[in-house]
This record gives sequence, structure tokens and C-alpha cells, in this order.
Amino acid sequence: MSTEETTPIGSIHISPKAIATIAWQAALQSYGVVGLAPKNLADNIAGRIVKDPLQGVDVTYDGSQIAIDLYVIVEYGTRIKSVATSVANTVRYQVEKALGLPIQAINVHVQGLRISDED
Repeated sequence: MSTEETTPIGSIHISPKAIATIAWQAALQSYGVVGLAPKNLADNIAGRIVKDPLQGVDVTYDGSQIAIDLYVIVEYGTRIKSVATSVANTVRYQVEKALGLPIQAINVHVQGLRISDED
């Protein structure tokens, strides 16, 4: 389940994990995002046992289209809709720039709010 492109000198394979890494980095650099969260309780328990650096990012590729689901924690006091829109745009730009492939959908799921330390 990887993206594949054939060139005259060979083929290029891009794994969903590589795409998730790009999306994870872009999401964490977005304004208002304080972290990524597991998408459900089972992933939360599994994440405590085995640390997954890409927790909170789910990439699906059906052979022709790439879809990315992001599960983010937003800074308390920011406009949630603005942060979610900004995250989606940033991730779309970074992934498309790195891969040269269009992204069909980016879904941002806000899993919680966090108040940062004020010290």
C-alpha cells in the first residue's frame, strides 16, 4: 500500500509512513497545535505500551488518491476552526510540495484542548 511511480530508469515507492511523517511534522509546526492525540482508546493504550512517533496521523492510499486524518490537541483560547483550517492548509502544502502528488482529503479531528503553562 504505497504510492508508486514508474520512470524510464526505474520505479519510486513512497510508503504511507513517510507521508505520515511529513504530515506529522507540518501539523506540529502549525499555530495553535500543542500536540497530536490517538484517534481512539485502543490506540491510546497501544501508544502507552509502544511509543509511536506518528501517533495522531492516519494516511490512506487507495491506489489513486491520498487521504490524511489528523487528530490534534489545540491550545485553549485559540479559534478552533481557524487552527483546524490552518493545519489542513499547512499539511496539504507541505505534503504536496514534498511528494509532487495531489492530496484528495485532509480531515482534522480536534481531540482536545490544552492550557499551556503561563510561567
